[in-house]
Amino acid sequence: MFEEGSIIALYKPVGPSSNQMLTKVKRAINIKKIGHAGTLDPLASGILVVGIGREATKQLWKPEFGEKEYETVITLGAYSTTDDSEGEKTLQLVTEIPTREMVETVINKFVGSFIQQPPTFSALKINGVPAYSLARKGKMVTLGGREVTIHSIELLSYEWPYIALRVHCDSGTYIRSLARDVGAELNVGGFMSSLVRTRVGPFLLKDAVTIEFIESCQAP
Repeated sequence: MFEEGSIIALYKPVGPSSNQMLTKVKRAINIKKIGHAGTLDPLASGILVVGIGREATKQLWKPEFGEKEYETVITLGAYSTTDDSEGEKTLQLVTEIPTREMVETVINKFVGSFIQQPPTFSALKINGVPAYSLARKGKMVTLGGREVTIHSIELLSYEWPYIALRVHCDSGTYIRSLARDVGAELNVGGFMSSLVRTRVGPFLLKDAVTIEFIESCQAP
C-alpha cells in the first residue's frame, strides 16, 4: 500500500508542519525521496497528498492535483499580522454588523480569476529567503500580487463574527488572503481562524490515512 511509486492521501492534524509530516512518513516506510502536492500551514488540517519515491513525486505536478477544496472559518472585526489566528490582532471599530445578504454579495466578488496579494507571512521567497523569515525579523516584506482562480464559494453559515465557507479553488490560492480581503470588503476586518482541506484533485478527506495507520502497517 505504501510502496515506492504510490500516491496517498495523508491526514495532517493541526500542529505539525507539512514537512514534519513528510519526515514521519519517510521514517515509517524507510524511504528517502518523498514529496507533496501543496503544503498546509501548521494551523490547518486535512489532506496532504504525498508521492512516495521519485517517480510518484513527479506525478504530483499533474493538473489533476491542482484543484483543491477547503472549509474555513473567517473571524470578522479584526485584522491579523499573519492573516490568521496566530498573528497580532488589530481590532476594528464596527459601527454596522454586516447582514447575511452583504456577506453573500461580498464573497461572490471573489469567484473567478483575479490578482491576489499573498500574506506577508508566507513561504514565498524573496531573493531566496522565505517571506515569513524576513517578516519575523521585522524587515519590510513586499510581495507582488499573483493571479489565482476560485471556482466557487459556498456560505455554510454566518453568525457574527464568524463566517464559515467552502472554497473550491486552484493551486496558489491563499485562503488567509481571502479571509483578509473579505473582511476588508465588508469594512470590518477579518482573518482566517480555522482551515480544513477537504479535497485535493481526486482525493477526498474521507480517503485520507493517518500517520499512525502508516506506522502500524509497517510494524513487524
